Amino acid sequence: MSSWFSSLRSPLWVSRIVFVVGLVSLLSAYLPSIAVRTRLIDSMVPDAFPAAATTGGAAIGVVLLVLSRGLRRGKARAWTVALLLTSLAAAIHLLRGLQAEQAFLCILLIVLLVASRKNFTARPDPRSLRRVVAILVAGPLIGTALGWLWLAVDSDGQVPGTSSGDRLAQAALGLLGIPGPVDFTSTRSQAVVTVGLAVLGAAVLVLALVNAMVPSGGPHRLTPEEDEQLRDLLTEWGWVDSLSYFATRDDRSVVFSPTGRSAVSYRVIGGVSFAAGDPLGHPDDWPQAVAAWLEEAQNFGWAPANLGCSERGAHVYHQAGLEVLEVGDEAILRVEEFTLEGRPMRMVRQAIARATRAGLTASVHRVSSLTQAEKEELRARAIDWRDGSIERGFAMALGRFGQARDDDGMVVIARDQESGAAVGFLSFVPWGDDALSLDLMRRHPDAVNGIVELMVSTLMADAEQVGITKVSLNFSAFRSVFARGERLGAGPVLRAWRAVLLWASRFAQIEALYRSNVKYRPEWVPRYLVYGDVTDLPRVATAVLRAEALVVAPDWYRRISRKPSRAGAVEEIPAVDAGVGDPDLALPASAEDESAARR
Repeated sequence: MSSWFSSLRSPLWVSRIVFVVGLVSLLSAYLPSIAVRTRLIDSMVPDAFPAAATTGGAAIGVVLLVLSRGLRRGKARAWTVALLLTSLAAAIHLLRGLQAEQAFLCILLIVLLVASRKNFTARPDPRSLRRVVAILVAGPLIGTALGWLWLAVDSDGQVPGTSSGDRLAQAALGLLGIPGPVDFTSTRSQAVVTVGLAVLGAAVLVLALVNAMVPSGGPHRLTPEEDEQLRDLLTEWGWVDSLSYFATRDDRSVVFSPTGRSAVSYRVIGGVSFAAGDPLGHPDDWPQAVAAWLEEAQNFGWAPANLGCSERGAHVYHQAGLEVLEVGDEAILRVEEFTLEGRPMRMVRQAIARATRAGLTASVHRVSSLTQAEKEELRARAIDWRDGSIERGFAMALGRFGQARDDDGMVVIARDQESGAAVGFLSFVPWGDDALSLDLMRRHPDAVNGIVELMVSTLMADAEQVGITKVSLNFSAFRSVFARGERLGAGPVLRAWRAVLLWASRFAQIEALYRSNVKYRPEWVPRYLVYGDVTDLPRVATAVLRAEALVVAPDWYRRISRKPSRAGAVEEIPAVDAGVGDPDLALPASAEDESAARR
């Protein structure tokens, strides 16, 4: 019995019960009451009370529905508001018509809320209090003005001689569901005005509550001190995971383990603490970093999630109580095994020959060896050749190029032999001391097919000279489905799943990424999605799409909301969010794939 009641006090179950009570309050506000009870109440209270109770009960029902989401995240503020409104709802149910059943349900919820208080400790966004106060002050004023304007413009149904002062009082009282001084010529006209003003008042209340429940955006972005500490971890342990260097993105925050030997970098998106790749630092200390990250997520009411962790990292997250789902594979080329010989590499050789005949050459450079003019040229080309106005990528993209802090990276530049102009380049970030991870791929839209194959093969040919043993190319979502689904004897479920992905590839570069990677015959390393609960998946999926810039705000909104860059920083490639399926980063497998990537 105690274990059952303990689970009932969890934020998940409390939020579900509050949702049910809110729905009951909303519906009962407009359902007919028992006549004898109604007559008894009418004889005891003023006439305005039942009408106000009806509107108030409906408004509280709507608000409780909204609050259920914040309660599910363990928000302390949501718990406080829910307790107050449920107490008020119990009184309203009695005032409206002695609705004892609904009042008793509210009393039971009050007992549950009080008993579960310790489970609601998530802190709100401190900025939300100012927004709530502003809404509660300005909202009724604006609502009253709009209500008065409506009554003044649409005066049909009002008795002749109604004054502006009467309409103003009607608008102000109507927001609270209280009858005003305006007399109407018909019951229908009065009902329309009453409901309209009540809805306007409820909208102000709901808007205030939605802002009150906004999850905190996190402590801060990466500070210079934290960046230095992260880079110390990368120097010693950056070789563990090919995605480690992307933790230095400017839009990430970081939480360190108590020992400081490991860390998790993340970004908060829509109430989701969204990490990417494995934790940084000593693998033996990863559990402590994950525990610190989960504790912070719980304190702020965030849903934890991770995209792109390796199997080793997935085990650590799973042991911490999170769910794990394989979502694709990373393509890795090992220098000692890479060769252009043999029939399987025939298409790659043909593409390289085509680029060579077109007069293209490729060269490999450390970023630190480039002149400032060369960096500026490539940065300008990266923006000019980008598909769209946003830099995609988060889990496997840095979102900047050519800054001094990234001088350990490497770039492969393809140029026209006659003019010397750059027609494409690949940018790589360090993966430990002897490996690289693809960050950015750009090519001129009119460049000949085969330019990417030329750059990749040139890098692999020169790899030993620059001390590189392996290269991470890209991530292929659902790679195993394509690989197994096209084989002879594949089962009906696998073939159906492959057909769905082929259809989805019309809108996103899913199959093209697989085809563009598989031709190099890479080693495939599985990558995983980590999430807290199956009910979190819709929010996590939305956060993934937003982080990878597959779902973005309109250009005009991003222009007015863009924050100024840090003083003294080199202007970066605009990096709102960025992506695992970035068409710009795809390595096209054929002329058809290249055309699709440009689109």
